[in-house]
Amino acid sequence: MMSKVIMGIQLPNRNRSAPEFQKILSAYGCSIITRIGLHQASAEFCSEQGLILLEFVDGGDKDAEKLEKALNEIDGIVVKKMIF
Repeated sequence: MMSKVIMGIQLPNRNRSAPEFQKILSAYGCSIITRIGLHQASAEFCSEQGLILLEFVDGGDKDAEKLEKALNEIDGIVVKKMIF
């Protein structure tokens, strides 16, 4: 049975880390089937902190590991994984 990987990534400063984050994420785009971005926002406020949830293709364990390693090189980013 192939495993399913769900990854959560916390960006403490979205504006500063977004360009590098997006470049790394794009390199693994073919292994990601779902991407959800969450942050607090209203007409008067948009949070600098964001949370990204990723679902990888079945058997995407190796790419998830490589992505996690690359993201951990960005200062302040927190990565957590669930493997089913």
